Amino acid sequence: MNERFDRIDRTITSALRRWSLPALRVSLGIVFVWFGALKVFGVTPVADLVADTVYWFDPDWVVPVLGWAEMVVGVGLIFGVWLRAVLALFVAQMAGTFLVLVVQPDVAFTDGNPLLLTVEGEFVVKNLVLLSAGLVIGATVRGRAERRDDAADVDLLTV
Repeated sequence: MNERFDRIDRTITSALRRWSLPALRVSLGIVFVWFGALKVFGVTPVADLVADTVYWFDPDWVVPVLGWAEMVVGVGLIFGVWLRAVLALFVAQMAGTFLVLVVQPDVAFTDGNPLLLTVEGEFVVKNLVLLSAGLVIGATVRGRAERRDDAADVDLLTV
């Protein structure tokens, strides 16, 4: 019984090792394209939240520009291209979302209590998970480049 369980466990964890990072990268990319498109087409439910958080910018252009930036991040993640630059933009955008907690604490917290999040506060704090997902993807960027370099070295050796 233990050998059978061990075989099943190895098969599952092997599949997870192979597919989990690409699934994480693509799913994160889809979220960014989707949320960005909502901003670009002016149908995002967070337009007022964004406008009130970065009140020093004109919301008529900052919300769509943010949307385009999110779509660039999303496409880069989906296709796995320019990941270093894409992830730098991703981190900047994610860091910006936490401005709500600083600039609009009355919107993020109930009665000023940082332990009692409002719906908007929960919306912002859940970005910790997205940020962590981006960091996991970032941790693989060098490995991807090294694997490509190794493959190129093998190709050079076989010429």
